[in-house]
Amino acid sequence: MKNKKTSVVRIIVTVVVIVAVLASIQFQLGKNQAANKAATDEVAKKNTAVSVRTDSAKLKSIDLSYLANGTFIPKQEVTVGAEVAGRVASVLVKEGDYVRPGQTLAVVVGDKQNVSVANATANLNNAKADLDRFENAFTTGGVTKQQLDGARLQYETAKNNLKTAQIAAGDVSIKTSVAGIVNSRKIEPGSYVNTGTAAFEVVNISTLKLKVNVDEKNIGGLKVGQTVDLLVSVIPGKKFSGKITFIAPKADANLNFPVEIEISNPKNELRAGMYGTAKFGEGISADALVVPRTAFVGSVSDNKIFVVKDDKAVETKVQSGRSFGDNIEVLSGLNAGDKVITSGQINLFDQTPVQIIK
Repeated sequence: MKNKKTSVVRIIVTVVVIVAVLASIQFQLGKNQAANKAATDEVAKKNTAVSVRTDSAKLKSIDLSYLANGTFIPKQEVTVGAEVAGRVASVLVKEGDYVRPGQTLAVVVGDKQNVSVANATANLNNAKADLDRFENAFTTGGVTKQQLDGARLQYETAKNNLKTAQIAAGDVSIKTSVAGIVNSRKIEPGSYVNTGTAAFEVVNISTLKLKVNVDEKNIGGLKVGQTVDLLVSVIPGKKFSGKITFIAPKADANLNFPVEIEISNPKNELRAGMYGTAKFGEGISADALVVPRTAFVGSVSDNKIFVVKDDKAVETKVQSGRSFGDNIEVLSGLNAGDKVITSGQINLFDQTPVQIIK
């Protein structure tokens, strides 16, 4: 009987020990689970923040000089053509010659034109004789007033025909209307030309024009008559000066305004077709609030920037101004010292939590 009681006690003790051990294990597992959940929640909280790089909006003294590139073109460039059809009798100039206004460059055989002048002269003489006869007859009543008026009309017509023939005869000489250098000669003695056939190309480079494009953010500071410094890559170390003669009133499709700068070239140092650079606003500076170009989301013209406030990205609408290389002027929407996001914007929306990295 005693042994039975001892066995029961042992069984009870064993059960209690097992239950205690299981309870202890269960408690420890629950504790570990809570700790793991807390750690996981903390990691998840950190992972919701997007890593970004930032810079500050700064007030800077900006050099307002602006460079624009273009090509020199002659102020005057004309193609001289034949006024009448015929065979070229002689060519009086060669390529590279300097010519003056009204100078004869070539002569076209004008036999036909000379015959026309002779015929027109004979017709005029006949009309004059008829007019004299009718006037004398009118004084004696031999002809009517209407007949006399007809004779006078024929005489005036004959005079006009002679002038036309003389002009045509004069056109056998191919002449230039402008001064310049013969850039190309397209005819030779003995060749046949038709009316309007291009014979010479005359270029005047005593004055050149540099045509450049200026963007909308820099055009406001320019005006006609303004002096502009010019640089020419093939003549290093020498500075030229010109004046703005034209500013287009309308921008092109790229929001650029064509501008023409005229430059005197008395020594023919510059040639048409050379590459030139205009430098606007040299020596002028001003304070401007700027941010890196990379702060803009999309293009600069979209005017959207993310600013960091309370560890969040705040979408901000700004008004962009002039471009200064890697920096863009901001006219409104930001203050000096504002932290703008320059990298990582692709993952951002308004109020997205952010983590600044260096």
